[in-house]
Amino acid sequence: MISVGVLKVATAVPKHVVDQSMVRGIVDRVFGSRVSDLERLLRVFEHDHIHTRHFVRPIEWYHHDHGFAESNAVYTETALELSLEAARRVLSGFDGAIKAVVFVSSTGIATPSLDAAIIQGLGLAASTRRLPVFGLGCAGGVAGLARAAELSRAFGGEPVLMIATEICSVTFRQSDTRKSNIVASSIFGDGAAAVLVGASGSGPLIVNSHSQLFPATEDIMGWDVTDAGLSVRFSRDIPSFVRHNVPGVLAEACAAWGIEQSQIREVIAHPGGSKVLEAYSDVTGLPASSFDDARQILRQYGNMSSASVLFVLDAWLASGARAEPYAIMAALGPGFSSELVLLENTAG
Repeated sequence: MISVGVLKVATAVPKHVVDQSMVRGIVDRVFGSRVSDLERLLRVFEHDHIHTRHFVRPIEWYHHDHGFAESNAVYTETALELSLEAARRVLSGFDGAIKAVVFVSSTGIATPSLDAAIIQGLGLAASTRRLPVFGLGCAGGVAGLARAAELSRAFGGEPVLMIATEICSVTFRQSDTRKSNIVASSIFGDGAAAVLVGASGSGPLIVNSHSQLFPATEDIMGWDVTDAGLSVRFSRDIPSFVRHNVPGVLAEACAAWGIEQSQIREVIAHPGGSKVLEAYSDVTGLPASSFDDARQILRQYGNMSSASVLFVLDAWLASGARAEPYAIMAALGPGFSSELVLLENTAG
């Protein structure tokens, strides 16, 4: 089997930076007397795990309600801009031909999918294969990377470009007074990441992947499609779900991969929240410090859904601290589902 690895990672974020107090003020003004226990719910902005986030529009834009058509138009415009920015950075210095583009996003809709515009914007060949991936949410970054590696192998190791872009901020609904909408407003940010995979290079090998769907759990996370737009769905205690279900998933994945779980000493986890990272530390037996890169990404950018884990991957690669033979990338998302990718360090 042809060995395919990570050749390069690049990221992009919009220029508008907000802190928690700025967003808290908007939520307080918007919901005011319409939410009886708002003061209690606003405490989610007081947690220290997120300091800043990046939004595609100035903070004043979010003072007003926007219909689905307008919000989605902002999504298509800014998702394309950020995708091209991240892609151009990852392709800087690369003079080969891209065989396929995998585009991952769940925060807006476009038909044709945005990969068509990305291919044209980058000047790639019109024959470039396209694989748009929608609806995997936070798990999309890991799943998208797995699909990109599979495509590269299928094409004999030729380079494949994978992009994950999320414009979470445009899904904020002023008409939605549910707790899930208020909590989401304190967590999610906007960003894009691009990964180039192929048969050459000194980056870690993408050895294998593992997907696990948990039946009858679609209530945990997803979108409710309303006349006003996409309304976020949160249910159950996700950290507890990690502690209860991820150990079995890891055991099953390692058995399928033919390795011992003790050989995995590094986890590149999607930073869905500080408690989720604590749960990953508990179930893997790794010290809390193992998740410092993920915590730093969460602190600076918030949860950017599918793109976040690729920001963590970028930070992990930049640190150069790849002493262990194996690492896994891990994320959970709508389904409810788990996505894992096994990386092998070849740096020695």
